[in-house]
Amino acid sequence: MPSLYVEIEIDAPRSKVWQTLLNKQDWLRWNTFLYDRDPVQPFEQGKMVWLSLKRVSREEETEFQPTITLLQPEVCLQWLSSAPGFRNEHVFELLDIGKRTKYIHRENFSGALTRLFFPFIRQDEQQGLRRMAQELKQYVERC
Repeated sequence: MPSLYVEIEIDAPRSKVWQTLLNKQDWLRWNTFLYDRDPVQPFEQGKMVWLSLKRVSREEETEFQPTITLLQPEVCLQWLSSAPGFRNEHVFELLDIGKRTKYIHRENFSGALTRLFFPFIRQDEQQGLRRMAQELKQYVERC
């Protein structure tokens, strides 16, 4: 199963990183990768949210409506989006490392069309994950 992975250490407690990650209304202040299309809709396990992403600045936003599959406060947020022949699972994990937090963001891809799409999005998607991690770090450490 193809996957992408990024991790970064953030000089802030896990609770602060979690609040920033879950506060979709403020994503526009720091996040240039993921965009919230319905800021009023909170993350709730089993519910759909309306999001979009922009892998690189010259690209159009790609809208999608994933279902939240796991919401474990201050530990893990996971969602799954799918289209015929293609599934994409985002996983955000937070780990305590002393007074700091290790932020992990990974994506797992599956489905018959993965071999067709993944080579075209892999590099830009990985760049988007890295950008989001760095922006989250800078925002949380600044506030």
